[in-house]
Amino acid sequence: MEAFIDGTLTLFGSPLSVLIFFCGLIGGLLFGAIPGINMLTLAAIFLPFSGLLSASDAIMFYSVLYCSGTYGGAVTAILFNIPGAPENAPTAFDGYPMTQKGQAGKAIGAAVICSAFGGTCSVLLMMLATPVLAEVAVVYFGPPEIFALIFFGIAVASSVGARTLWKGWLSVGLGLMMATVGLDPVAGIERYNFDYVYLLAGLHFIPIILGFFAVSEVFVQAEKRVRGIYDMPKFATSFPSVAEFWKLRFAVARSVGLGFFAGILPGIGATLAAFLSYNEAVRWSKTPEKFGRGELEGVVASETANNAATGAAMIPLLALGLPGGALTAMMVGVFQMHDIEPGPLVFINSSDLVWVVFAAMFYANIAILVLGFLETKTVLHLLKIPFQYLAPAILLLSTVGAYAVRSLPMDVVVMFVAGLLAYLLRRTGYSVAGIILGLILGKLGEQNFALAMQMVSYDMWVFISRPIVAILLFAGFATIVTNLIRALGGRNRGIAL
Repeated sequence: MEAFIDGTLTLFGSPLSVLIFFCGLIGGLLFGAIPGINMLTLAAIFLPFSGLLSASDAIMFYSVLYCSGTYGGAVTAILFNIPGAPENAPTAFDGYPMTQKGQAGKAIGAAVICSAFGGTCSVLLMMLATPVLAEVAVVYFGPPEIFALIFFGIAVASSVGARTLWKGWLSVGLGLMMATVGLDPVAGIERYNFDYVYLLAGLHFIPIILGFFAVSEVFVQAEKRVRGIYDMPKFATSFPSVAEFWKLRFAVARSVGLGFFAGILPGIGATLAAFLSYNEAVRWSKTPEKFGRGELEGVVASETANNAATGAAMIPLLALGLPGGALTAMMVGVFQMHDIEPGPLVFINSSDLVWVVFAAMFYANIAILVLGFLETKTVLHLLKIPFQYLAPAILLLSTVGAYAVRSLPMDVVVMFVAGLLAYLLRRTGYSVAGIILGLILGKLGEQNFALAMQMVSYDMWVFISRPIVAILLFAGFATIVTNLIRALGGRNRGIAL
């Protein structure tokens, strides 16, 4: 507690530190809400200037930006089906249907509260046990365990959002196929690029997400207007009640645990945390068929987990010098710019700086709770904009976001092709959620599987004999078999599958 108080006094000890704190906070909220141009863009822009600041101010800025930027993308995901970042994609699965049902205020209110709660819990856990947890994560979770965890997540995802189990599996399979476009991660062999040089780098998930969510939604709503059945979203500012949150207390606790667990693992971070938490919410629900149609628990699970991963992602960075994602990798550069090497010695040589980071992330999550509610009252008025004005703005924003990722015109083409494909798939009952999850986790899974095979000298017996790998693989196959039995049982009862 004494160290935390010292960190707080350092954080708010000068007007410049306070200004930097709020710049990171507001910058994360704004940039996080812009598709494609997310918090990483602001982090990259600020990187050259961080050398002009003190080490504590520079690291503090990135810590605050990480917290607020992870929440920022939830707003557009809920209101317009446009996730600001991949970790906000699961939020759109149920958040946007809630908006269409006139429950936008409830969805955003849940996102604000759960983002702040998940982030605060992870920071408290980070303060208490950073060195111990980092050692456990690195010793017991290598590429084999991470691949097995991703396999389990994909197995669970087959039942999310599709009209039938078979279409769910096909949706995930399509996402996995899309993840193979480009160069093989091991041998560098060209795959499915059709001799087109721009596809050698693969299909980036930001244009795909923008196409599958934003562009396809414009097509869907345009079709409704043409057919005369378009219904403008209802404007409502009601927030979730205490009773509703109390019903979801176990889901919140589970999401905090999953998010924190995923955040500790180097290279995983908030995206996998959000998908895993959403999948587990579906798996443990008594009414899984409600997910994807406006279920509050879907928003709660996603936003609690992705923010719980932010504090956890700092554990391998500070304790071992291992970045957990793109933004924490930039933070390694900031440390080195100030002649500080993140790792075990940072707690001895720069303990005051570490506690400034802890304090900054704690107060950032508290501030998200306050600013989020103030922001909600304003952004909900965007729902009043007529569709004929809103649709061009969404397409323009999506186009800018898709192009800004890699400055490739091909990404814009990919976005519109993905939008048209998603529009057709949604009409026929396939799962956009499954495709996105297959795409994002497919690339990560393939990379970890390749590393795992190299670690075990391509001996599958050694691979599956690792205890955690065996448990996760068994859980994944058990999930697939259980879903298959249920599907066959439903067919025998005459239910459409």
